[in-house]
Amino acid sequence: MYRKLRNDELGRISAQEFKEATKLSITVVLDNVRSQHNIGSAFRTADSFFIERIILCGICATPPTAEIHKSALGAEFSVEWEYYKETMEAVGKLKEEGYTIISIEQAEDSISLEKFNPLPDRKYALIFGNEVKGVQQEVVSASDAVLEIPQFGTKHSLNISVSAGVVLWECCKKLKLD
Repeated sequence: MYRKLRNDELGRISAQEFKEATKLSITVVLDNVRSQHNIGSAFRTADSFFIERIILCGICATPPTAEIHKSALGAEFSVEWEYYKETMEAVGKLKEEGYTIISIEQAEDSISLEKFNPLPDRKYALIFGNEVKGVQQEVVSASDAVLEIPQFGTKHSLNISVSAGVVLWECCKKLKLD
């Protein structure tokens, strides 16, 4: 019979240990994400998969807020973050730092997520867009690649928090768990 584990049985590290730990060379960029719940979820997912930082851009709210905390459950204190008024400014800085810029979007010549094979010696910036408009075209055009999550139903997109979970798990699995 199965028994749920208590939180104290999970062997999780502290926020300080997380900050000191080696992370995957992945930065998450949120391009004008309006929902603070989605922002909080991105923090929690980034913490879960040892992502190095989140960059919040444009209309994104920044911690600390009660709404971000409601979804992040404290991950906004463990995951490093930065804010840029313009997403293209963040993209420029990331390019200078040697990151491969990847938009998560539906676009011509996109790479289906299951075919993407991240290299362990590269740094990646994964850009997730606004709940309605997606990643700005200017940002997509400046990207080195575009990843698309395969979808088969009638809807045209996934919620950004779901997209982040799917993409970050796939990258984590290929970079750290293989």
